Amino acid sequence: MTIAFTICSINYLAQARTLGDSLKATNPDVRFFIGLVDTLQGVAFEDAYAPSYPMIEIDKIEIRDFQEMCARYNITELNTAVKPFYFTYFFKHYPEAGNVIYFDPDIIVFQPITELKKSLAKHNAVLTPHINTPINDRLTPNELHHLNTGVYNLGFVAFSRSEENDRFISWWEEKLRYECLIDLCNGLFVDQNWMNFLPVFVPNTHIERNPGYNAAYWNLHERTFTQRDGHWYVNEENPLIFFHYSGYDPAKPDILSKYQDRFELSRRTDLTALFKLYKDSLIGNGNAYYRQFPCSYIKPAPVRRYQRVRKYLKMPVNYLIGKLQTI
Repeated sequence: MTIAFTICSINYLAQARTLGDSLKATNPDVRFFIGLVDTLQGVAFEDAYAPSYPMIEIDKIEIRDFQEMCARYNITELNTAVKPFYFTYFFKHYPEAGNVIYFDPDIIVFQPITELKKSLAKHNAVLTPHINTPINDRLTPNELHHLNTGVYNLGFVAFSRSEENDRFISWWEEKLRYECLIDLCNGLFVDQNWMNFLPVFVPNTHIERNPGYNAAYWNLHERTFTQRDGHWYVNEENPLIFFHYSGYDPAKPDILSKYQDRFELSRRTDLTALFKLYKDSLIGNGNAYYRQFPCSYIKPAPVRRYQRVRKYLKMPVNYLIGKLQTI
């Protein structure tokens, strides 16, 4: 049996439902779960927005010192920090599962993952690099950005059941318990830089370079898309397995991704139908509705006393600057 899961808070359930719908249509034999970094206590969804996919709330997987992680991390950091703990949970509680696959919620799966399963039958793990070929400009993101944020994109990672993987995932848990931060100056970008060690610590890791896997804004310089007979292809000949719509907001449908400045949707007409499909799916699955729910585990950052003092000390200076600017 193969398990696929995603992780999100309630505010991202439209994305998770869209991913689940795509897996159900293309891979009905794969069991899909939503790891919910939130609580459903006191939450009553309107009937149209009650997800049909099983949701496993984060407090059910018994992460040691989880409340300390909540205090340490913002919502992005927390949602990525719990990833290895969910792998441990699924391998422990579903002994019949030979493979466990993680997908970010902002992904659509377009094809059966038959070849991925074959890879997992021969390899301990499967990763996809951000890029397969060099980038010939200085726009964002380029190779330097990927050195800062990780060679591999952790919107996808797959493990087969093995003791070697258990040891790696346990090590990964301890790293993310404390060091799943967006802190580029200290070499940290949530969970991604830690995954640079997977092919080193687990040599039987497969680096999947097929351009049909994890197509996204960061590798569009090397990938174009066509549709034939109802199926999508990458670079004319590779079936599109899954597309990662990272940084896309259906409320701003003309912006391909808020994290890049290399491509405009208006100039990449090969992407028009792919992004319309995603926009319509998110709207239909209640994106605006779920966005109203704040994550119950993330509290507003406290205003420290020294910050208040500094604010008031700066007020006369700011007043003087304002007067000078009007002269």
